[in-house]
Order: sequence, then structure tokens, then C-alpha cells
Amino acid sequence: MATGRNIRTNIGFYPPQEDGGAWRSSLPSLEQALRQGFPGAVIDHRTSAVHGRQALDFEIALAPDMWIDGTSSMEEPDYAFITLTDVTAGEAAVFATWLRDSFAPAPDLVRFVSSLAMANGEERPWVLPATGGGEEVLAEIRRHLDTFDTF
Repeated sequence: MATGRNIRTNIGFYPPQEDGGAWRSSLPSLEQALRQGFPGAVIDHRTSAVHGRQALDFEIALAPDMWIDGTSSMEEPDYAFITLTDVTAGEAAVFATWLRDSFAPAPDLVRFVSSLAMANGEERPWVLPATGGGEEVLAEIRRHLDTFDTF
């Protein structure tokens, strides 16, 4: 079974495609939320060499000795993304649940896609469950990864 392999991949989180500004957020508001939600967060600001936009890089502890890192850009009112780098489904689920419950203005405004899916030609983000706890979010992320795990 694919989830037994503990797949590591990049996972991107987005507002709904039809409303890229649905999170009504900015890099300063994300930084503040990350510092509140994850004490000890390491945050750095830079200009992306890829698209020239301001970006926020972060490293946060999900649990003692369990750190993940990511990057985000929210420079324009209708553009936002957060990408986690080299995470397991379990790590992504912890962050995704926090994102849905503590940062997004409504629980139905979070979409996600993995680099595993994109490598298999799928670029449409999946809808993160708007209800339920971390286990439901984990189950959906695992289902997503299982769909595109071709090994």
C-alpha cells in the first residue's frame, strides 16, 4: 500500500482558483499567524528569483524534533500560495489543519496539490475537507498521494 511507504513530497496550499484572494491575507499576516501558532518559528523574507514577488520562507516545529519548512507568496490581492517542502502526509496534515482552522477566514477555502501529482500531470488542486479534525485531513492527503503514487 502506498501510504505505508511514508512518501515525502512538496505540498502546495491555495485559496479556491475562482477567488485567489479568498484568504484576504498578506505576508505580514501569515508571519504573525505562524509566530502565534508555532512558537519559535524561523522566518525570512526575500524576493523570489522565479517570479520577482516577495516571498516568506519559514521553518516551524510541529512537535519537538519535528520541523518542516515552507515558502509563501501573497503579494497581490488575488494571489496566494503556501508550499511545504519534502513533507510526509502526516506532517502536511498537521499544517493543513492549522491553516484551515487558524489562518483561512473560512474552512472551505483551502485547496492543495502535491508535487507527486504534478509530476503525473495533475495540476488541479484538491479541496481540503472543511470539517473534521486532523485525522480526516490526513486521510484526504493520503488519498491524494495514493492516487498519484505509481510505484
